[in-house]
Amino acid sequence: MAWVLLVVAGLLEVGWSIGMKYTDGFTRPLPSVLTGAGIIASMLLLSQAAKTLPIGTAYGVWVGIGAAGAAVVGMAVLGEPATAARIFFVCLLLVAVVGLKATSGH
Repeated sequence: MAWVLLVVAGLLEVGWSIGMKYTDGFTRPLPSVLTGAGIIASMLLLSQAAKTLPIGTAYGVWVGIGAAGAAVVGMAVLGEPATAARIFFVCLLLVAVVGLKATSGH
């Protein structure tokens, strides 16, 4: 169950990180509230997952999902450059996330 919570927390991190782009410096109420709720929910789920998973693994996977997801959404939805180098490094992030999961012992 901890892994499910962690993956959901990582996906929420993608959501709130992209959401910050729409808050206009937290001056737009609805995007700001949704982004804040995403931050809180993501942190709560991360903290629950970290009760049973090693913190280095939990935090690394959470950050990896968030960073890779934000980069992919940025390229796919926000028109950010999708160069071969960027795609390669996103793939490296995903390899690191899988590696942390595979070596966590849980």
